[in-house]
Amino acid sequence: MNMAGIILGALALIGSAAGAAAPVPKGAAAPATRGAAAAPLTGGAATYAKWCAPCHAPGVAHPGTNALAAKYKGEKPAVLLEWRDLTPDYVKYMVRNGISVMPRFRKTEIGDKELDALAAWMVQQQHK
Repeated sequence: MNMAGIILGALALIGSAAGAAAPVPKGAAAPATRGAAAAPLTGGAATYAKWCAPCHAPGVAHPGTNALAAKYKGEKPAVLLEWRDLTPDYVKYMVRNGISVMPRFRKTEIGDKELDALAAWMVQQQHK
């Protein structure tokens, strides 16, 4: 395991130990309240919730959000879903290649169809 994987794993454990749950992505179903059944997430929203939100959701417990805050120093939002210049090609490139501490995701983790749905969903969120 590489150092980035170790760091991300440790941060994930810290967040889960503190009881921090990743916020529901904008445009996705809210968590179920007691006695009510929530609609399951589907398509790009489900892929985002599973693979992206643990690092890119709002809050200090999310290393991707912290890294973007440090990189852009307020010039761009730190929360990825608040960006207004995402393109499908950019999303796909970053997912497949990674950057800095963000790992690349293989096709065995996020298939091409899932990646297409994720990219389309993320771009769609810019217009809400």
